[in-house]
Amino acid sequence: MILKLEHIYKDYIQGKMTVPVLKDVCLNVEKGEYVAIMGPSGSGKSTLMNIVGCLDRPTSGSYELSGRDIQSLNEKQLAEVRLHSIGFVFQNFQLLPRMTALDNVALPLVYSGVRKKTRREQAKAALTRVGLEDRVMFKPTQLSGGQKQRVAIARAMVNRPDILLADEPTGALDSKSSKQVMELFQKLNDEGVTVIMITHDSGIAHHAKRIVTIFDGELSEQEGTVSE
Repeated sequence: MILKLEHIYKDYIQGKMTVPVLKDVCLNVEKGEYVAIMGPSGSGKSTLMNIVGCLDRPTSGSYELSGRDIQSLNEKQLAEVRLHSIGFVFQNFQLLPRMTALDNVALPLVYSGVRKKTRREQAKAALTRVGLEDRVMFKPTQLSGGQKQRVAIARAMVNRPDILLADEPTGALDSKSSKQVMELFQKLNDEGVTVIMITHDSGIAHHAKRIVTIFDGELSEQEGTVSE
């Protein structure tokens, strides 16, 4: 088991009111799985993503990632988990505009203390893995939306994380680029990468091998969602 959420609740305080966002969420993900968490706007999926990504803490419940009790970690330890154990892919790419694709991908390695020569080699290998070996010196303004997202995926994978966590990864892309990004996720999953994808789009969700739906802060499993 690579990820285990048990009885997760998340409440927000608004004035004198307590607003429940996640309600008794339980989720197990095995190593090598490809899971989509699908729900409409306001369903709680972004809150759930923030908890899975160690960007926020639940109000109550337990969270284990690769056997570690996430609830017991301090902020510095959580930052280490985010750096080494979770690769993030966001809807709007989050690339630094003045840096080349190579330097954007190498950024997590800088924070990990990897030597310059080694990190450039690893960043180039990650870009080759996503089919962008001919774009290493391009800046984001010189890349299409699909290419930017592939750079972001390369950056997410460069530290060899336990989980690739993607938040609406095709939300800013046209249909052709979306198809290419979904093919890349499938390729990475075939290579053994654990993928958790947050989406509101059922067409995108059905690229995953397992679909979990979230509505009003509650999870339910869809039956018969394994894709070939």
